[in-house]
Amino acid sequence: MAFKSVFTVVTDPALAETTLDHAAAVATGCDAHLDVMCFGVDRTQTGYYYAGANAMVLQETLTRASGEATALGAQARERLARTEARWGVEDGVAQLVDIGRHVAARARFSDLVVLPKPYGTGRGVELEPVLEGALFEGQVPVLVVPEEVEPPKSPERIVIGWNESSEALRAVRAAMPFLVQADAVHVVVIDPPQHGPNRSDPGGMLSQYLARHGVKAEIDVLSKTLPRVADVMQRHVRDVNADMVVMGAYGHSRFREAILGGATRNMLEQTEVTTLMAH
Repeated sequence: MAFKSVFTVVTDPALAETTLDHAAAVATGCDAHLDVMCFGVDRTQTGYYYAGANAMVLQETLTRASGEATALGAQARERLARTEARWGVEDGVAQLVDIGRHVAARARFSDLVVLPKPYGTGRGVELEPVLEGALFEGQVPVLVVPEEVEPPKSPERIVIGWNESSEALRAVRAAMPFLVQADAVHVVVIDPPQHGPNRSDPGGMLSQYLARHGVKAEIDVLSKTLPRVADVMQRHVRDVNADMVVMGAYGHSRFREAILGGATRNMLEQTEVTTLMAH
């Protein structure tokens, strides 16, 4: 399926221009329409303020968030007017605890969501629930683009993180428009299981599936020679000079990933290339 509807979310003026440029570039490259939602985020925590002040403080934060949304909307329209993309912009207010639901309501009618890295210096706390809202409630693949990276219109070398999970397979299917255009696709299997139906041919069935779509795929079986799976993946991405990673997101619960860490969070923290994720 081709990408015909691309969606992005803007919550931070400092990240707005690069996020919009990346989303517009992806939409233009796919000949898709770009929908942009600009949120002013109300970070009020009920019960935090002293008695009697809640209503006053709530109104003040809502007014500030509304002003931020209007300013972000104007910034987005001005920026996108310089691009070749077909676009539409909306703005509104969302509370921090509820922003994921608002994102999902709009993202679910899109083919692809383009977002910045949610982790790093200066990143707002709302970026993580925005990403999770699109992935979980919206059930849409998300293309995470680092700020300093230009998303490739037609990726030449793609690395697939393959662990036979349903999340990984969903990501592969979602990325098919990119995979069929790539010059080389590396299916990366790290420490495959020694027992099981695919132990003698790790990644073989996926490779056959991709070949039938005309994808030029090869299987790279790697040992976990570094402490984390994400470290091995990132090293291999650099070794093959890949310009995109495709992988499943959150094989474990989000709570466990947040507390103990996991491949999804680690990849998002250190990725240096465009990364397509699906859950």
